[in-house]
Parts: sequence; structure tokens; C-alpha cells
Amino acid sequence: MSTPGKNILETERLILRQFSLEDDAFIVELLNSPGWLAYIGDRGVKTLTDARAYLVGGPMASFETHGFGLAMVALRETGEGIGMCGLIKRDSLPDVDIGYALLPAFTGQGYAFEIASATVDHAREQHGLRRLLAITDQENVASIKLLKKLGMQLVQEVQLRPDDIMLYLFGMDL
Repeated sequence: MSTPGKNILETERLILRQFSLEDDAFIVELLNSPGWLAYIGDRGVKTLTDARAYLVGGPMASFETHGFGLAMVALRETGEGIGMCGLIKRDSLPDVDIGYALLPAFTGQGYAFEIASATVDHAREQHGLRRLLAITDQENVASIKLLKKLGMQLVQEVQLRPDDIMLYLFGMDL
């Protein structure tokens, strides 16, 4: 029996909740899905132990430090995990950015826009953010389309680290 994390927000069809260590198998699946590997990159999360370390050092640490972070996107009706979405504060960017990823079976159904737009509202209303950024692989057409639908504008190309590929940086004033 898994113990889900604290709910952050709900939409018509979805719940955004904090991750718990019991989400380790889901993390292994998501972080090794074709879209994640192609557009976000291999995080080396191959085992349940890797997944728990990722959760503790990433999303859970972010919530402790900043009060926000990446969180589980689950279907409201069943509680089934379908992806992640949330706010990230990176040292390499001047403002907080939004990140999201869904399992392949749940793409193309409006879930990403539904949870991302609710997360944008949450960033403004609950965290008082005045600007929000997003980064995406230049080849990720679906993500670029979603960011534009959210009202974001392409700002520039960026590299988060010197050895990284060039990414598109989007931004919007809240």
C-alpha cells in the first residue's frame, strides 16, 4: 500500500501531489520512457534505489528548500500516476521554471496543458512569482507548442551547463 504525498492542487481530471518514496517504481518508468530519454536526458535512474535517491535529492529536497518542486501528476478518478509537473529553481536560470513530462500512454489528451496551466496559476497565486521560465529541447515540437499555448514567448537559446546541448528558453510575466 503506497502512501501518497500531500496534494498541491486539483484540476477537473488531475491531482498534483508531492512525491513519496513509494513512487519509486513510477519514477523508474517515467525517467526511462522514450520521450524523457529523448528530450530531457538519461538521469541514470535504473533501479528502485536509484529512483529513491532521485526523489530525495531532487523533488523532495526542492520542496524542503523552496516550498515547491516537481510533483506527481495523477488521474483524479483513480489516483494512477501519469507524469510529473512542477516548479524548479535552477542555479543556472534567473527565475523559476516549469517542468513537465507524461508517460507515453497519456500524451495527446490535454493532460499536459491542464496540469501546466494550473501550475502557472499556482506559481502566481500561491508562491507570488512574477515571472516564469521554461526550457525545452529544440526538437521537442509538442513541448514548444504547449509552452506557446500557455502564453510563453521564446526568449533565447541557452545552455544550462557548458557541456549541454542548446535549449530554447521560454518566459512569461505572471
